[in-house]
Amino acid sequence: MTYPTSSTSINGMPDLSYRYGSRRNLISRFLSILAALFSVIAVLPLVAVLAYVLIKGGSMISPRLFTELPPAPGLSGGGIGNAILGSILVTVIAALIAIPVGVGGGIYVAEYSRGGTFAQFIRFGTNVLSGVPSIIAGVFVYATIVATRLFFGNSYSALAGGVALSVLMLPTVIKTTDEGLKLVPNDLRRAALGVGASQFVTIVRITLPSAFMPIATGVVLSIARAAGETAPLIFTALNNNFWPQDLFSNFWTTNNPILNPISTLSVLIYNFAQLPYEPQIELAWAASFVLLMFILVINLLARWLGRFATNSIQES
Repeated sequence: MTYPTSSTSINGMPDLSYRYGSRRNLISRFLSILAALFSVIAVLPLVAVLAYVLIKGGSMISPRLFTELPPAPGLSGGGIGNAILGSILVTVIAALIAIPVGVGGGIYVAEYSRGGTFAQFIRFGTNVLSGVPSIIAGVFVYATIVATRLFFGNSYSALAGGVALSVLMLPTVIKTTDEGLKLVPNDLRRAALGVGASQFVTIVRITLPSAFMPIATGVVLSIARAAGETAPLIFTALNNNFWPQDLFSNFWTTNNPILNPISTLSVLIYNFAQLPYEPQIELAWAASFVLLMFILVINLLARWLGRFATNSIQES
C-alpha cells in the first residue's frame, strides 16, 4: 500500500496520510528507539544479577545445602539449613507483629479518622518511615531492645530481629491497607449501615473482605522487602552456627531459640563473602541464589494477587 507524500488537499480535504520522511515522524521514531533503549538499560542490571547469581550459586544447589550446617572456616561441604530456617523464623515473627498493627492502622486511617489532622500525620509518618534506611531501624532496635536486654534479660535474639524487620514492614502494610479500603465503593458501606449494621460490623463483614486482595498484595511485598534485609539483623539477630532447637518445648524459657541469636541468609551471605576461603564464598553464592529465588517467588505472588484484585474490582 502506498501513501501520498503531498500535503495538498484532495477534493477539498486535507491530506492526513502518514509521511515517513517528515521531520516530526523521524524525530518520533528516534525518540521511540531511544526510550526502548533506556528500558533495556533499566532492565539489564536485573537480568545481569539473576544470570550471575544463577551461574555462581545454582551449581551448588543440592539436598545437603538445605539439610546441613555450614562447615568450619576453610573446610568444604556442609549447607545453609540453619540460615534458611532462621530467615523463615525471623520473617514470620516480623509478619506477626507488622500485619495486625499495619492493617489496624490502615483501617483507622481509612475508616475512622475521616481525613482529620491525626490521619494526615499518620500518612505523613508512614511516608517518612518508608524512606528511612534499614540500618537506622537496626540501630534503633539495638539501642531499645538489645542493649537494654528487654526480653527476659537476653540481648541478641530472633525476636529482636523480627521487631526490626517489622518496623520496615509497617509503612507498606499501612499504606496498602489504606489505599485498598479507599477502593471499596461507599455504596457498600451505606447499604450495610442502612440495614442496621454498626461501623465495626461493616468494616469486618463488608469493607475488609472487599479489600482483601490489595491488602494481601501489600503484605506480601512487605515480607519480600523484610526477607532480604541485612543491616537490621546484624544489630539484632546477630548469628548462630547451630540449628534452632526445642522451639516449642522451651517456649517459656530463656533457652528458646526466639530469645537467642539466630542465623539468617542475609547475614550468612555478609559473613561468608568476607572470608578468604573458597568453600565459604561458594556457600555465600548458594545462599544468595536461595534468597533471590525466595524474594522472586514472593514478588511473583504479589503480582498475581494484584492482578487478581484488579480483575475482581473490574468485575464488581
